[in-house]
Amino acid sequence: MSEECTLSRRGFIGAAASTAAALLLGTVRSEAAAADSKRLVPSGHLGIQLFTVRDQVASLGFLPVFQELASIGYSEVEFAGYRAQGVNVPTTQIRQWLDQTGLIGIGTHIGYTQFLANIDQVLDDAENLGLPYVGTANSPGVVHGETTEGYKRAAEDFNTFGAAAAARGMKFYQHNHSGEFAIDPTTGIRLYDTILAETDPRLVVFELDIFWAYVGQSRFPGFDPVELVAAQPHRFPLYHVKDGVMDGGPSFGWTMTDVGDGDIDFRSFFTEVGQKGYHHYIVERDTAPDPVANPAGSFSTARRSHQYLTGLRA
Repeated sequence: MSEECTLSRRGFIGAAASTAAALLLGTVRSEAAAADSKRLVPSGHLGIQLFTVRDQVASLGFLPVFQELASIGYSEVEFAGYRAQGVNVPTTQIRQWLDQTGLIGIGTHIGYTQFLANIDQVLDDAENLGLPYVGTANSPGVVHGETTEGYKRAAEDFNTFGAAAAARGMKFYQHNHSGEFAIDPTTGIRLYDTILAETDPRLVVFELDIFWAYVGQSRFPGFDPVELVAAQPHRFPLYHVKDGVMDGGPSFGWTMTDVGDGDIDFRSFFTEVGQKGYHHYIVERDTAPDPVANPAGSFSTARRSHQYLTGLRA
């Protein structure tokens, strides 16, 4: 065989090998993309409420906690105060640590009365952290009462907070517990329906705590958390992904668990509400630092909950 033929044959084999490798790489990428498209919690949208690991924040400080959460694979964090190791930490410093670890601050829980007392400071802190959302975990009734009228007055406050937040490029939100789903006996109206109806969708959104919504359903039957969100998914950009077992436990008959260990069917919930590229999924377990309720520790909760949610497929 001539040298020219040998080179030509080598070139053909090389080209064929390159083509096969390219096809294989394309197949792998296509399969990976298909697998990712079935993920119910999209990449980059999974976060954790720092209240879940508050013991670690208190003892180690924000930076080591951020480093651990980033190593687990979280992309976002939600704040529950800016105190660590016994002192208040400047939000400008916290922002540097977020940037250093590649985490994004998605939101923060601030007391309703703090919004009333000094909303400028609340928004300054949120702006320093680069937060797109700033909200409260207090019931709408904490100031004006757990009645239809109290919730209407709270809606006026929330609209005011929302307008102030919007002027800074942020959205105001409220996080529920179970009491918001009670029915006012004097009007026959579910309180949560009032706060949804009376707030301006352009200014006020909501963070559905999925666990507390199901507790609310068990306490005050007559609504479905899935249908609640599916009816207007864009009012719920944030989820607290919290799990529990309905076993007669301390939370109105429920006991909190790591995400994936409880009775809540997150696969069905996230599939049915849809809009998966819009929502942010924030892990929370109130009892994670409790050595009796959770002897494995709060970082274990963070790891196990992350593993479950990243493996959740449609």
